[in-house]
Amino acid sequence: MFTDSHCHLSFPELRAQLPSILEAMSVAQVTRALCICTTLEEFADVHSLATGNAQLWSTVGVHPDNEDVQEPSLKDLVERAALPRVVGIGETGLDYYRLNGRSVADMEWQRQRYRTHIDAGRQTDLPLVIHTRSASDDTLAILREQGGFGSSSSSPLPRSRGVFHCFTETEAVARAALDLDFYISFSGILTFKSASDIRDVARFVPLDRLLIETDSPYLAPVPHRGKTNSPAFVPHVARQIADIKGLSVEAVAEATAANVDVLFSRVLEA
Repeated sequence: MFTDSHCHLSFPELRAQLPSILEAMSVAQVTRALCICTTLEEFADVHSLATGNAQLWSTVGVHPDNEDVQEPSLKDLVERAALPRVVGIGETGLDYYRLNGRSVADMEWQRQRYRTHIDAGRQTDLPLVIHTRSASDDTLAILREQGGFGSSSSSPLPRSRGVFHCFTETEAVARAALDLDFYISFSGILTFKSASDIRDVARFVPLDRLLIETDSPYLAPVPHRGKTNSPAFVPHVARQIADIKGLSVEAVAEATAANVDVLFSRVLEA
């Protein structure tokens, strides 16, 4: 019924509890979850979750915040993306929230890493899982430049596609992402009392372009806020969207699961 489009089950606090997490997912009618890769060092663990459990799938990528890790080449990403049950490229994007004394200009390494992921997405025709924080202008600008959206582009590669995950940006950013045919995914933040502006954005995003996620082990939704998050909690995000849009929870579950099928088409092929 429900699909968690973004979780980190390879992280130690969740991997150690995998049997109970899968059981809780079943009880909560969460039938599928996408396990997101954040480093190349982590990929084997993420991929093994997908190959070892019929309800799980994986991505390959290096998170923009991760430093002192193996830097991904285009070859690294493309080769791993060809493996069974790998359905997306990422988590990728830009994050200027914690500059730690550096300037935005100093973050060129992040921008180059992001470009490499965009190139891999186009070469493999797999969707990008995009993270953006305090960097939406550059995130969108580089996506437009690198993603094949220019009218003069002569590249034979497909245009970029994907999802802006754990969305916390403005309606204007959401509109720009939608104009590029990207999806928008909302997490448990949507249920927080302080998140009225994000609920307004969720009201704006069409149901056929919307995904739900936990981003577990982080950002547990109300009424579990402060606890370790789990894919079993994604129905709370669906219920919040149902309230916002005046729909049944079942309608939101059906629509967001169908959107996963469209965007991550390899889920259907696996």
